[in-house]
Amino acid sequence: MPPAPKADRRTTVDVTALLERGRTLATPVLRAAVDRLAPPMDTVAAYHFGWIDAQGNPADGDGGKAVRPALAVLSAEVTGAAPEAGVPGAVAVELVHNFSLLHDDLMDGDEQRRHRDTVWKVHGPAQAILVGDALFALANEVLLELGTAEAGRATRRLTRASRSLIDGQAQDISYEHRDRVGVEECLEMEGNKTGALIACASSIGAVLGGADEHTADTLEKYGYHLGLAFQAVDDLLGIWGDPDATGKQTWSDLRQRKKSLPVVAALAAGGPASERLGEILTADAKASDFANFSEEEFAARAALIEEAGGREWTADEARRQHTIAIEALDAVDMPDRVRDRFTALADFVVVRKR
Repeated sequence: MPPAPKADRRTTVDVTALLERGRTLATPVLRAAVDRLAPPMDTVAAYHFGWIDAQGNPADGDGGKAVRPALAVLSAEVTGAAPEAGVPGAVAVELVHNFSLLHDDLMDGDEQRRHRDTVWKVHGPAQAILVGDALFALANEVLLELGTAEAGRATRRLTRASRSLIDGQAQDISYEHRDRVGVEECLEMEGNKTGALIACASSIGAVLGGADEHTADTLEKYGYHLGLAFQAVDDLLGIWGDPDATGKQTWSDLRQRKKSLPVVAALAAGGPASERLGEILTADAKASDFANFSEEEFAARAALIEEAGGREWTADEARRQHTIAIEALDAVDMPDRVRDRFTALADFVVVRKR
């Protein structure tokens, strides 16, 4: 009798519990790392992570989705190690991720993140830069102080991912000043900015658990394409997301003139809506009062993007990247329960609302 199809063998996974496991395991180590920072950077970082409010009082803020820590501790289980073996990797990836958020918020002029004022808005641009730099340095410390060969391998992968992330942010900023950006250029930028670090998160626990290079590379492939799916969904939420769910302004990416996937795909589609959108965005780039545009003006641009097919194309691309990520797992020998959890996390990424 032939084996049952994989879909039939898949067990139900509680994704909320999986995300919470990563958060619960990583947070104490993350807080201990942040406590090493000199004042006032320790306090500023604590505010950013949602542990205190702007007045320094304890808070239970939104710490984000925790997809990366969940992936890092899960990847340790690929090798048969306990999830705890992936905790230093989870913390290191979270530190790099939050370094990028602190700097990105400042560069993009974002005033809100996770339903709170951003660090630069509360504590000033200088502190946002310094604390971001400090978190980046801490990430390498957390790994290297393990003193193992596996820690050295993990640090190399994290450093490579960090460089790609920075490349992606540089590309993102440069694209804001161009009239047109190609779809492939946009995918390359998003692969750098988002895919690289999620790829690292998906493999770093396995590396710390002693995985060989083939296993680590294959898990990175899963994470890279998962990251592209993640960013495609983020791009949809950046235009059509509910501010109550996302914690950002309505039409946030349009306000920043971002050349996100829906915009780029709409401009490349051709046809009347695409041409009209191109004319409007070209004029927007020269407008001196762009920051004062009304809600109706941004809504009209979003409607043109949708009419030109940018919204549908991006949703299709998210699903395509999700499929590539899942198929990559076939090349890695791992327990079925671990494979099911990787699949469930990928499914979560493409259906989330925030």
